[in-house]
Formats: sequence, structure tokens, C-alpha cells
Amino acid sequence: MDFVLALHSHLPWVLNHGRWPHGSDWLCEAALDTYLPLIEQLRALETERVAAPLTIGVTPVLANQLVSPTFVGEMEAFFAQRLMACDEARMALAATVEEHLVPRVEFWRARLTRLHRLFYDLGGDIVSAIRSLEESGRIETITSAATHGFLPLLARDESIRLQLAVGRAEHRRLFGRLPQGIWVPECAYRPRGPWQPWSSAPRSGVRRGIEEHLGDAGFRFFFVDSHLASAGRPLGIYGDPATRAVVQRSGDRTDGPGHRSPYRSYEVAPWRPDGIAALVRDPRSSMQVWSRFHGYPGDGAYLEFHKMRWPGGLKLWRVTGDGVDLGDKGPYDPDEARARAQEHAEHFAGLLAGIATSERQRRGGVIVAPFDTELFGHWWFEGTEWLGGVYRSLAREGRGVRPLTASRHLAEHPVRQPIAMPPGSWGANGDFSMWLGETTVWTWERVWALEETFWDAVPVAIERPAARPVLAQAAREMLLAQASDWQFIISTGAAADYAERRLRQHCDDAETLLAALLPGAEARLAEAQATAEALHRRDDMFPDILSAVAVASSGSRALAFG
Repeated sequence: MDFVLALHSHLPWVLNHGRWPHGSDWLCEAALDTYLPLIEQLRALETERVAAPLTIGVTPVLANQLVSPTFVGEMEAFFAQRLMACDEARMALAATVEEHLVPRVEFWRARLTRLHRLFYDLGGDIVSAIRSLEESGRIETITSAATHGFLPLLARDESIRLQLAVGRAEHRRLFGRLPQGIWVPECAYRPRGPWQPWSSAPRSGVRRGIEEHLGDAGFRFFFVDSHLASAGRPLGIYGDPATRAVVQRSGDRTDGPGHRSPYRSYEVAPWRPDGIAALVRDPRSSMQVWSRFHGYPGDGAYLEFHKMRWPGGLKLWRVTGDGVDLGDKGPYDPDEARARAQEHAEHFAGLLAGIATSERQRRGGVIVAPFDTELFGHWWFEGTEWLGGVYRSLAREGRGVRPLTASRHLAEHPVRQPIAMPPGSWGANGDFSMWLGETTVWTWERVWALEETFWDAVPVAIERPAARPVLAQAAREMLLAQASDWQFIISTGAAADYAERRLRQHCDDAETLLAALLPGAEARLAEAQATAEALHRRDDMFPDILSAVAVASSGSRALAFG
């Protein structure tokens, strides 16, 4: 049975929008905790000649940050700050009751020094390192929507097309090839049908399904949560028990009407000659890794995420146990944690083998395990060690499980079974409520109005050379306002004020630029050009944005049938 491990790498645009507690430090933490260790692990597997056919997505907004010279400077400053924290901690802890923590400080110093050297050897270019792994045939890269816009809730089909057009073009620019697959933001899907997600939403007729937009953009596969294929209820983003997850048991029949198996891919656009495949998240293996309550990351030997030493933010303690107060956490033991990660990798390989055995009569079966990349290393510190251990275990023993990239699996097992899916996402409750509710509807009302203004301005402005730079930056600001991150952060209550400020800022800036493109506003164009130039220095991404705007603007707002 095939096994597809897919990782989705994403952070919103934070460069030039502060450092700590919200800003470029988010990006630097992800690079230090996840992206560099993942590259290190994949290179080690390559040296060991262990196949690790990972399918990894990098959103265009993240990739544009990782190739920015500003990021390299921020990352160097971040390394320096963390190494200074090691110096301070060593002196402060020596000859105190916490002297036993000094070896943990030295562990961090060695790790930081090693990863800093890797960053230097890469020339600060993480994207090129990932691209090189794909060019050598080790992994497959896929893309996502430009700024991770929540596609089913965008009011204009042009906006959906723009998110996808930028996603595809930027992937080719930065990774050197067109992607076959896409990680649809938040795994959010909406079929063809009437569209009115909220009473204040713009009036619309029958809207095209997300799979239709994906097919038009040239994509061949995407990922969905298991409940969309009727294989179980939603797991929720972190496997929270509040979502009442229902896990398929190996003996359950899953091919009956309305109860489809997660261990096969489905065709969601059978009327298209080339077809579009939906790869379904397996609830059993996903819960084992994803859940902070019942999965591996909650093991007592692993690094405690929430307890840090200040100043500096060093993490020196372990999880210790379920429900243990932060003040009672024991000191971290890297060797014990590494051994536990290997044990859990072996257990996971055994879990995959059990699924393969129970599903052995299913031809073309596949176990799909999709996760946020940042889970590995950042949220679960030992996650990259675990990932390498899984591939090593499968290489040693096989166990009837064959790891493959998503494209390779689909090439060998073309989809045959069509499916009609309901709307939903992989968020809590399996619907759109994490992104559209009483506390966030105002954000959509701003975004919907901005969409109307922008697309109404495009036909005239794109033909005027003096207006094109203003329109280009307005497009960037609109895309940034559409990022699904802002509603998610507001709904979780973490840094809500930051998310609200960022969304308002990008809407305000786009509206200011678009006001100069209105009929009769020619006198304001010179000022708008200067504003656009300044905003471009702050939000410098998607250099060929106007080509994507032109592509997206061709066509109707919605395809309605009588």
C-alpha cells in the first residue's frame, strides 16, 4: 500500500511588520525550528540512501519571504540574539540552584551553531535548498494560493483565479517547474452552487466549484479532510476532542453509500478529460501525530513548548506529564527525547503496516498523512527526528508500505471513482466557522467590498501605463488582506489585535490606491504612485502580479446555469 506524507509550509507576510512579539520573529522561529532542521534531515536521509519521497508545499507568500534579502538580515539578527541568550543563561545559571540546566543551554548553543552554519552554507537560500532536493528526484513540491486566501468565501471568481494564478506562476519562478498539486488553504472546499455565506455577502448566482477553478489553473490534485469523503467526522486542526473525532476502525466497511474510504483517491471533476484527484486525510495516522492530547507530541520526554526562560526565550524543560504545571516541569534530556522519537517512528511505521494489512484487498490504496510543516520542529520539537525515523523504518522493513510522492502515486493509480463532496474544511467543526462567524464577519465585509472596487477598476487601469504600478500594489494589498490567517487568529483569540490591525491596514492601503484610479481622479495619480512605491518596499512580493491580474480578470464573475 502506498504512503503519501504531505507537508504544508505557510506563514503570512510578516517582513517589515515588526519583530516581536508579532512580526518577523515568527518567520525566523519557523526557519530555525522547522525549515532548516527539515532540510538537514532530508540531506541526512539522502546521504544514507534512504528514500524520503516527501510531498511538500510552500505557499507563495512564504516563499517570497524566504528569498527576500530582508529575511536574511532578520535571520542573522535572530541567530545572534539566540546565541547571546545562551551566553547570558550560562552565566546566570552557574552556581545557582538551577545549575543543572547549564548542559541544556550548551545543547542549544551547539544546535544553533550547527544550524547557523547550514544557513550560511545555503547562502541563506532555503527555497533553493528545497528546489535542489526536488531536482535530484528526492521530493515533490506543490504550491498553494498566493496569500493563503480562504477560497470558498471570496466574493469574486476573479479573486479565486488571481490567488491560483499567482500560486502557479510564483512556484514556477521560484522552484523552476509548474506544480501538479496544490494545498488548498485550510483544505477548504465548496462545490458548484448558490453562494451566500452570510446575509451581508454580495448577491451572487450559481458559483463555480473550487475544483473547477483548480482544473482551469492546471492543477491535478489537492487534499481534503476525511469527513468530506464521508470517512469520518472532522478531526479539527489540532485533533482537539471538542471536535468529537470519529476514527475509522480497520475492520469497518468504508465503500458503502455515503461511507467512502479514506484509503483511496477520488475524482472530483469527472467531466474534465484530465480529471482532478482529491487525496483524503487518513484520520487514524493523522490523529496519532496531530493530536496534542492523544498523539506523540504530548509524550513526557519531549521538549515543553510553552515554558521558556527569559530573557532569551530558551526552552530548557520537558513536557514531563499530562497536566503538570509549568512550574513543575522537569529538565529536558535531548538523548531521551531522541530515543523516544525513534520509538514513536517505529510505532507509526507499525500503524501504517496495520492499515496496509487491513486494506490489502484494496487495489491502488493509499494512506495520506497531511500536516502543517511547522508542526515538525516548532510545535513538536522532535518532529523532524521522528519524520526521518519513519522513512528509515520503512526502508529497513517495508512492512507492505511504500512511501511515494503524491504525483507518483496518482501516475501509477489513476483515479477511477468520482465523488461529490459537500463544503467544508479541516478546521474545527469541519466547516467555515473558524473563518466566518460573529466575531469575523466584519473582516469579510471589508474584503468583499474591496474585491468589488478592485475588479471594477481593473479593465481601465490595466491599460493605462501610469496607473499600472498603482494597480499592481493595490493587488498585492488586496491579496494580503485576503489571507485566511487573520480570521483564524481572531477566532482563536491569540494576537487578535495584531490580526485585526493587519487586515485593516491592507484594506486601507488598497482602498487608498484604488481611489486614485477612479474616473476623474487623475490629479491624485502622482501621489498614488509615490504611495504605491513606498508600500512596495514594505510588501515586496509577486513581481509579475499584473500578468496574473490580466489572466484572472478574463471571464465572468460567476458561471450561472439556467
